[in-house]
Amino acid sequence: MPTVDVERYLEAVVKTAQDVLGLGFVGAYAAGSIALDAFQPDRSDIDIAVVCRSPLNQSTKRALIAQLRHRALPCPARGLELVVYTRTAAQSGTADPGFELELNDGPAMGFRQSFEPANRPAADGAFWYGIDRSILHQSGRSLAGPPASKTFSDLPPEELRALLIDSLHWWTARSNQSGRESEVGTEEAVLGACRALVRHRDGRWLSKAAAGRRLLSTGYQPAETIEQSIAARSGGRPPSSGQALILQRRALAEILAG
Repeated sequence: MPTVDVERYLEAVVKTAQDVLGLGFVGAYAAGSIALDAFQPDRSDIDIAVVCRSPLNQSTKRALIAQLRHRALPCPARGLELVVYTRTAAQSGTADPGFELELNDGPAMGFRQSFEPANRPAADGAFWYGIDRSILHQSGRSLAGPPASKTFSDLPPEELRALLIDSLHWWTARSNQSGRESEVGTEEAVLGACRALVRHRDGRWLSKAAAGRRLLSTGYQPAETIEQSIAARSGGRPPSSGQALILQRRALAEILAG
């Protein structure tokens, strides 16, 4: 669960967004591990989606970045991952990234800003946003504004399935690059595949670790890889890239098969 410091930080982010956006502010929502009740202070990001009424001009974007950067508002977790959407984009129900602004920054996260989707490196993948909005529709925690289920629309099943496939291709490509295990985080690759497969099978988003436990309860194999990945989140040794690839490819094959 989020700590007191995190709760205060969430309140500060909301107030900052309200002050900068003024009447253009619609709402702010906790996503990711906070939304899925899986927050770990020592390793989780703080994922926040802010919704505004209309597209932002450059000066407003720069003002948000200046006031929400770690050096201006210290983040009490690994880092802040903030995405700003217009209300239209949030309710679009499409795979289009569609964001107005993206900010990543924190004590254990490099600073990055993107003023529109075209600014983001293609190699980093474009599937994250539709998946995040789907999670927000189901489980987003409203920090201010209307309920997340009314603010964000889910994607049609086939569009979401395509994003799950894209995400698994992205992760397998990185797991397949030798010598990068510590950078990739094989436990995250494995548990991300578990989460995608559980969403495909059950139609519901779980946290990564909960999805791994869900598959274990069904007898899914290779169980050792999942168990090792869950344990790695508490300091255990992560699986090898070879182990990760076996599980990822199996999950991908099932989702591809429909």
